[in-house]
Amino acid sequence: MDKPSIPEDIRRFVLTSIPTVPFLEALLLMHADPARQWRKDTLAQRLYVREKTADGLLADLCAAGMAAPCPPPHTDSYRYAPDGAALRTRIDRLADLYATHLVEVTLLIHSSLDRKAQQFANAFKWRKDS
Repeated sequence: MDKPSIPEDIRRFVLTSIPTVPFLEALLLMHADPARQWRKDTLAQRLYVREKTADGLLADLCAAGMAAPCPPPHTDSYRYAPDGAALRTRIDRLADLYATHLVEVTLLIHSSLDRKAQQFANAFKWRKDS
């Protein structure tokens, strides 16, 4: 039997902590250059998304404990700042895995989104017993 391409702990991390591919791409950009200060316009250009989307991604990364706002006077900038060594290690491992298994990780993220969309749609189905 073949060894799974995504280790189980990283699979769980992706399914529970990485909501979208743009979120992952933003995280990996910040991870690749941890000393850099990221503004929403710069992130938007690098990801080919609107500034509003980049602003949301930065807010989501902060809420997830993966990034943090920069201190004054750079209050419109963010930096890579995982909450703790365990999270930093998981992100390091995910970055390494994504470099060699991009398709598998992307499909895993999309499968999670598909499942959530189906669950949401099922909540609105009419049932005979209702």
